[in-house]
Amino acid sequence: MENLLNAVQTFSAENSPLDFYLVLENWRLFWKGLQNTLLLLVLSLVAGGLLAIPLAIIRATRVPVLNPIAFGFIYFVRGTPLLVQLYVIYYGLSQFEAIRDSAAWVILRDPWWCALISFSIGTAAYTAEIFRGAISDTPRGEVEATIAAGMSRVLAYRRIILPSAFRRALPAYGNEVIFNLHTTVIASTVTVIDVLGAARTFNNKYYLAYEGFITAALIFIAIVFVITRVFNLMERRMLRHLKRA
Repeated sequence: MENLLNAVQTFSAENSPLDFYLVLENWRLFWKGLQNTLLLLVLSLVAGGLLAIPLAIIRATRVPVLNPIAFGFIYFVRGTPLLVQLYVIYYGLSQFEAIRDSAAWVILRDPWWCALISFSIGTAAYTAEIFRGAISDTPRGEVEATIAAGMSRVLAYRRIILPSAFRRALPAYGNEVIFNLHTTVIASTVTVIDVLGAARTFNNKYYLAYEGFITAALIFIAIVFVITRVFNLMERRMLRHLKRA
């Protein structure tokens, strides 16, 4: 290991315009950023997905009263930049004394939690529209089969409609996951040390221009590669019945 570090140091000093050895010396900073990025991504996908499912069902079945509310929520979230939403939650809500005096202030004063809330809301809106389209495109034969089998509406959605819709939505949802990964960089604007925040801290510490950002780009490329492979495997497994013999 020591020989490898010496080789990297020599290469950085003599043959490379970028100081890779300095990046390795600060691996803990980038590791912290990676942990925050992955945690924000996974938790926002889980929270957003749980909220997206009922929203998608309401929109697909046009539930009276609730459908206009769901439509308004989705339209507002998709129609405003995520950065603005994060600023409103982190900077805007703190302006109200009632918020600062409430129990919610324990969460809303923390930039990490504000970022998670913002990302979860954004994920819910976009994912809800993906699932709504997939539910609406459910083949009529599958719906008629649930009726013929005597299933209740709840049971039909749980056992047939939602699993079928999720399989069809999988390619679009994979792109949404990658999009969510890229949006996590916004967390660095409210002092959260994510991958981009680590890159900025590194560059500012050593007065560098490229090393931190190139390292961040390589980290994101590696994560996207893993996400793409996982979804490719899921698509091959869950959509194999649609392939021609």
